[in-house]
Amino acid sequence: MTNIEAAEPLIHSNDKSKEIFLNFPKNDHNQWTRKEKYVWFFTLLFGTTALYACRTTMPLVSPACAKSLNWSKTDVGTVLSSFFWGYTLTQIPGGYLSDRYGAERVLLLAGLIWGLLTFWFQKVVTWAGSNLKYVVFTRIMFGAAQGVHFPALASISSKNLNSKDRGFFFSATTAGGAIGTLVTGTIGSYMNETFGWSTVFYSIGFIALVWVAVLKYYAMNLTSKKRTIVGMSSDGNLLSHNSSNMDQVPWLTYLKSPALWACVFCHFCQNNCFFILLSWLPTYFHDNFPEAKSGIFNVVPWILMVPGIGVAALITKKLSRNGHSVTSSRKIIESICLLSEAFCLVCIGLLGKYSFTLALFLMTICLFFAGFHNCSVLVNPQDLAPKHSGSILGIMNAAGAIPGFIGVYLVGYILELTGSWSAVFNVTAVINLIGLSVFALFGSGTPIV
Repeated sequence: MTNIEAAEPLIHSNDKSKEIFLNFPKNDHNQWTRKEKYVWFFTLLFGTTALYACRTTMPLVSPACAKSLNWSKTDVGTVLSSFFWGYTLTQIPGGYLSDRYGAERVLLLAGLIWGLLTFWFQKVVTWAGSNLKYVVFTRIMFGAAQGVHFPALASISSKNLNSKDRGFFFSATTAGGAIGTLVTGTIGSYMNETFGWSTVFYSIGFIALVWVAVLKYYAMNLTSKKRTIVGMSSDGNLLSHNSSNMDQVPWLTYLKSPALWACVFCHFCQNNCFFILLSWLPTYFHDNFPEAKSGIFNVVPWILMVPGIGVAALITKKLSRNGHSVTSSRKIIESICLLSEAFCLVCIGLLGKYSFTLALFLMTICLFFAGFHNCSVLVNPQDLAPKHSGSILGIMNAAGAIPGFIGVYLVGYILELTGSWSAVFNVTAVINLIGLSVFALFGSGTPIV
C-alpha cells in the first residue's frame, strides 16, 4: 500500500494547456528490453562505422585527387577542413531535436543525406575540377548532416538506458569510428589502387545506405511495436503533443558550470589532435614514405583504437570497484589519453621520419590511447546532464568540431610554408597538455542538475 501511495499519479493534467497526460512507469516503457538493447547497440555501432567510413573517404583519396586535379596543400586543407564548418553548425540543433522529437528520426534523415552525398561525391569533384567552391559547399552539407550523429547517440542512450549502462553503451558504440576508418583503409585503399579514387565513394556510400535501411526497417520497426496506443510519445505520455513542456533544459544553470566548460575545452583540445590525424595521416605517410603501401598505413594505425576503448572501459570499471569517484575516474582516464598522445606525437616529429616502421608503431600507439577519450570526456555530458545529454553533448561537440576547420586547415598552411611535420606535431602536443590541465582543475563527474 505504501508503494502505491508513493507512486506518481497515473493521470494528471496541465492546468495551463488543459492537456491530459497518462503516465506509464518509465522502467517498463522508456527503457529498452534486453532484445532491443542488443538490436540498437549493433545498429548504432554499424551506423557509427558507416559514418566514419564515409568521413574518411576524402582524406584517403586526397593525395590522388590532389595529383590529378593539381590541388596544393592549402587546397587540400581547405577541402578537408570544410567538412567541419558544417559539422559544427548542427551539433547543438542535433542534440535539441533529438531530445525533443526523437533521436531515431534525426539519425534516419541525417543518415540518408550523408549516405547519398558520399555515394555521389565523386561526381561533384569530377565536375568541379579545379573550382573548389562546389566541392567545399558539398563538404559543408555533408558535415552538417553528420554533425547530428553523436548528440543523437547521447540522447537515445540516455532516454532508453539506466545510468549504470549509459556510459559503456555510448563509448562502445563510438568504437565504430575506428572500425569505420579501418573499413575505408581496407576496402577504400583496394578500390583506390585497383579501380581509381572515384570508386571509393560508390563502395563506401553504398554501405551507408545499407545502414539507413537497417535503421528504418529493423531497429525502428522493432521499437515502434511497443507504441501501439495512438498518441504515445517516446517519453511514455498519452495524448501529449508537447512533452518537452514537462522537462525544459535549464540552459543558464548548465552554462554557468565550470565543469561543463572544462569538459568542452578538453574535448576541443583532444579533437584537435584526433581530427588532424584523421585528416592528414595518409598525406603524412605519402609525403615521408612514398614507397610504402597505402593499404598498410591507412589500416594499421587504427587497428588498436577499438581495443584501446575496451581497455579504458575495463580500467574505468576497476577504478570504480576500488572506490574511485566518477570524477576521479574520468580525470585518470583522460590524463592517460592526452599525455600518451602528446608523447607519441613529439617522438614521431623527432624520430618518425627516419623509419617507416617506427613512425607506424608510434602512430598506432597514439591512436590506441586516443580510444581512452571515448570512456572519459566523451561520456562526461551524460555524467553532468543525464536528463539533457543530447543537448549538452551538442554544445561539447560544436566546440570540439572547431579544430576540424581551424586546425586541419592550419596544418595545410604550415606545411605549405615550412614543410615541417615536426612543427605540426609539437604544437598539437602542447595543446593536449593545456586541455589536460584545465580538465584536471575544473572537470567533474557530478550531475549539474
